[in-house]
Amino acid sequence: MSKYSVLVIGCGSIGERHLRCFLQTGRVRATACDANPALLQKMADTYQVPVAADWKTALAAKFDAVVICTPAHLHVPMAIETLAAGSHVLVEKPLSQSLDGVGELFRARDRAGRQVAVAYVLHVYAVLAAAREFLRRGEFGPVRSATVVSGQSFPSFRPAFAQTYYRDRRTGGGAIQDALTHSVNWMESVLGPADSVLCDCAHLALPHVEVEDTVHVSARHGAALVSYALNQFQAPNETTLQFNAEHGSVKIELHRQRWGTFATGASDWTWHPVPAGERDTPFIAQANAFLDQLEGQPSRLCSLEAAAQTLRFNLAALASAESGARVACASLHA
Repeated sequence: MSKYSVLVIGCGSIGERHLRCFLQTGRVRATACDANPALLQKMADTYQVPVAADWKTALAAKFDAVVICTPAHLHVPMAIETLAAGSHVLVEKPLSQSLDGVGELFRARDRAGRQVAVAYVLHVYAVLAAAREFLRRGEFGPVRSATVVSGQSFPSFRPAFAQTYYRDRRTGGGAIQDALTHSVNWMESVLGPADSVLCDCAHLALPHVEVEDTVHVSARHGAALVSYALNQFQAPNETTLQFNAEHGSVKIELHRQRWGTFATGASDWTWHPVPAGERDTPFIAQANAFLDQLEGQPSRLCSLEAAAQTLRFNLAALASAESGARVACASLHA
């Protein structure tokens, strides 16, 4: 099997995970890139990969694909330059923290004729894919309302969060852009794009930062009303999504890796457990899905178009929280 050359730019927590998981596919020759010498040495020592300190210089080596894992405000300009160098691009979520340059990114992709995907990893979670397929079949009729309730102890999973991009909205930080965006992007893949949002958010508990750690959003996705509630300090790591239609409901308990149906007239939920695998399992699946996409297989990942729509949701939510008014996502243009 021929191997793809892949450059991973940014070797913090998520960048290291991408590097490790792309290597786990057995389909790539990877190079790590970061401006921090200590991080580069760690990548070289841990994964025995070549390293580069300057991403622009590294691009001259003509990699098949580049994975961009830098803070969000750098994603779009780096992706544009990467496409100009002739590489396919997988960029971390969110696509950006503003719409500046997004239109040019679309044009750069089209000029280059290369693949671009955004790493909203929920797209490859097996339990979510199974539930989404059921919902798309429409056996219970159109979804009329839905809820997402999610939370975790963020410091337990990311002890150094206050020293990262998370501390500043301008680099993609805060609960809306960091955590809620995952759920929103996946919900839009089921229900279609959100039309408008009414958002309230606050910093309530996380130490050493001032960005919001708690957010409540009321959104309209076409005819469906959707409620999102998320915090990043509660003790349990739990996410529950529920879809309610005329003839029944569908619930996903992501923390239990199961989804269920409750048809109108039934007496209880019918559950479908889906084995989760290890922590890296979905990221390895995401890496394989991206490589499959390079080979011409149908995309199973978030498209650039879908990521741009979720970016509009993020920005509408932030604008709504500032103004106290409902904000239309379509009012935000690149």
